Amino acid sequence: MSTYDSDAFQPAYDKVMAKWPAEREAIRVSTPFGTTYVNACGPPDAPPLLLLPGGGGATSASWHAQAADLARNHRVLAVDLIGAPGRSERAGDRHPRTVADLSVWLDALLDGLGAETADMGGHSYGGWIALRYALLAPARVRRLFLLDPTQCFAGYKAAYLLHALPMLLRPAPHRVRAFLEWEAGGVALDPDWLRLQETAAGFPSVKPVTGPRPTPEALRGLEAPVLLCLAGNSRTHDARAVAARAGGLLPRVETDVLPGISHHALPQAAPAELGRRLTDFLGG
Repeated sequence: MSTYDSDAFQPAYDKVMAKWPAEREAIRVSTPFGTTYVNACGPPDAPPLLLLPGGGGATSASWHAQAADLARNHRVLAVDLIGAPGRSERAGDRHPRTVADLSVWLDALLDGLGAETADMGGHSYGGWIALRYALLAPARVRRLFLLDPTQCFAGYKAAYLLHALPMLLRPAPHRVRAFLEWEAGGVALDPDWLRLQETAAGFPSVKPVTGPRPTPEALRGLEAPVLLCLAGNSRTHDARAVAARAGGLLPRVETDVLPGISHHALPQAAPAELGRRLTDFLGG
C-alpha cells in the first residue's frame, strides 16, 4: 500500500522552491513520454544550462543552493524527471524504458526549450543520464558537470545498497530520513529539503532506466569538457576510485573532491564555493 501523500508533497515542494531566485518561472514542455516540468531562471537569451536531479525522490528543487550563481550567466533549466517525484506528468503508461528513450526525451525537451545545444549538469543518477546523453548526442552538449555521479565510473559500495534496501522495499518517510541521515554521516541536511524527500516516499514512480557503465572506448571518445565534483565523504562509492578511473579515460576532465560532504548532501547542502566553481567551469 502506497504511503505517498500528494497533499503533503506539493507544499513541501513549494517551500524548497521558495529558496530559488524570485524571478523563477515554471515551464511545461511536451515530449513523446509526457509533459516535462522545468524550473527556469536567469536571462532568457543566456546560454541554456540543463540540470538533472538525482534519483530516489530528488527533484529540480534540489538545485536551490546553486541556482542564483548559475543564473548569472546562464538560462538555468532544472528538470523534474518523467515518472519520478515532481511535477512532470507521464503520457498514460508511456515513460522512458531504455537509454535510447532517454535520448529521445532529452532531444524533445531541448527542442521544446528552443535550445539546439546546451551545457548540462547532473547529480547522482542525473549525472549518469547526462553522461549517457553526451555520449549519444555529442553535438548537443557543450560542457558537462557531474556531481558525485553514480554508475558512471565505478559501482556502488555494498554497505550503501544494504542500508538503502529497507527504504526501497517498503518506502516510508521515517525510512527515507534514516537512510539520508546515515549517508550524511552527521552533516546537517537542509530541513525543508529533507521534508520534501520524506513526502516523496511511496510516490508511484516508474522503474528508472538503468544500464551498464559507459565503456572505456566511449569515455575516451567524449570531446566535451567535463567537471567531475566528488563528495569526499560519499558512502555511495569510493571517490578516489571514481576520480582515478575518470581521469584515466576522459580526455578533457577536471576533478575536484569536495571535503566533508556526503553524496546526498549534494547539491542542496553544498558550500557556496560549489556554485562559484561550477560557474567558472561553465564560463570556460
